[in-house]
Amino acid sequence: MKILLTGRNGQVGSELAALLQPLGNVIATDRQQLDLGDAKAIQRAVRDAKPEVIVNSAAYTAVDKAETEEALALRINGEAPAVLAEEAKRLGALLIHYSTDYVFDGTSKRPYREDDPVAPLGAYGRTKLEGEKRIRSSGCRHLIVRTAWVYGNGGNFVRAILRQAQQGNALRVVSDQLGAPTWAHDIAEATARLLKTRAEGTFHVSAAGVVSWYDVALEVLRLAKLSVPVKAVSTAEYGARAPRPRYSVLDNTRLRSAGVPLIGEWQERLDMHLQCLP
Repeated sequence: MKILLTGRNGQVGSELAALLQPLGNVIATDRQQLDLGDAKAIQRAVRDAKPEVIVNSAAYTAVDKAETEEALALRINGEAPAVLAEEAKRLGALLIHYSTDYVFDGTSKRPYREDDPVAPLGAYGRTKLEGEKRIRSSGCRHLIVRTAWVYGNGGNFVRAILRQAQQGNALRVVSDQLGAPTWAHDIAEATARLLKTRAEGTFHVSAAGVVSWYDVALEVLRLAKLSVPVKAVSTAEYGARAPRPRYSVLDNTRLRSAGVPLIGEWQERLDMHLQCLP
């Protein structure tokens, strides 16, 4: 099987580059090799590779900057997936694409299911939802993986907490947003398993449990044996530019129904990730 992977240097992409190797010949590209802002470059890359599977792990993920760069975010998160979908359909290939909890408004009282109504609050969520819509409307074979609160290799909440604490800085952390931090390695592993089962459609993939960012920060410090002052603040007090869903817990029942083992509790997986750090 020939697999074309975008975003190989990203949090999920770097994990996929390794975990997909046993499944076939992986052609892994980064931003320099494949600019997702260039539709013709996307077409050329796919037509040259002639893959049986396209895995799009690249994305515009600067949530706050997207509020003033929505056109750029749309080009990467909405228009590029549409081009990949068109090329996948032409080849009869499967397109695997990653989306986000930000397609929901965060007002649910229970974990979000794949077919729940979507209502993104900000530009980032709107552009990611547009990517989903364009893939589905293309008629290509597709697997859309929605996930949330991702951490791994690269810039993310866990790394930011570690960096600030190692510098001895006091922390202000939001305590009124709930979700489940999810290790990029686990997302990539679930993707590989879904690919093996020939699954198609939309699946939620996230760690088990429910927690606030504040409590995640406390757990990171505990596991890393670091001690700095941590103040709990509200979303409004924190003052981020882009609105965030207050509730980002995803229901993984469909994943289990597909025969894919569910990811363990977020604390266990976070501990495993921290043990893997140099």
